[in-house]
Amino acid sequence: MNSELNWQKSSFSGGGGEQCLYVAESAGSIFLVESDDPDRIISTSPEKLAAFIAGVKAGEFDHFVN
Repeated sequence: MNSELNWQKSSFSGGGGEQCLYVAESAGSIFLVESDDPDRIISTSPEKLAAFIAGVKAGEFDHFVN
């Protein structure tokens, strides 16, 4: 995980350090990383992340977990 970024752990992450999602912001980009694969960092724009979150809240992706 890139130590130059100020990572914030999701409040929905596991308490023991497993299955954690971390989020950081820098220079107008949003970065996401999972604790089980810290070398794979995903980047996106705030607008695209907001659209994805809206889709999750609307149930657009429920078929992936049911």
